[in-house]
Amino acid sequence: MYAIIEESGKQFRVSRGDLLRVDLIKSCEKDSTIEFDRVLLLADGENITVGTPIIAGAKVIGKIETPEVRGEKIKVIKFKRRKGYRVIKGHRQRYTEVRITEIVPPGGSKD
Repeated sequence: MYAIIEESGKQFRVSRGDLLRVDLIKSCEKDSTIEFDRVLLLADGENITVGTPIIAGAKVIGKIETPEVRGEKIKVIKFKRRKGYRVIKGHRQRYTEVRITEIVPPGGSKD
């Protein structure tokens, strides 16, 4: 069984046991649970349910593994040729790591 969820304007394909890296969720603690209720699609073998736009009553439950993780460093460069202008900045995005524990379809029977 897998689901497609929406979190922070991004879509993720998740199944039970997956480690998901979402944008930073403030005020969360390690080993606390989080519910994603914007489920766009549920698939269980041949049974596929597509939401319009979301599936009412379906949710994905996860456990916070790491409250704050920093991603890879990227360089942001501004440059104008022949003008002596060059600015280099670095950026590291902050994420929260979530382990998916269960997928609950509408009606409540758990995976």
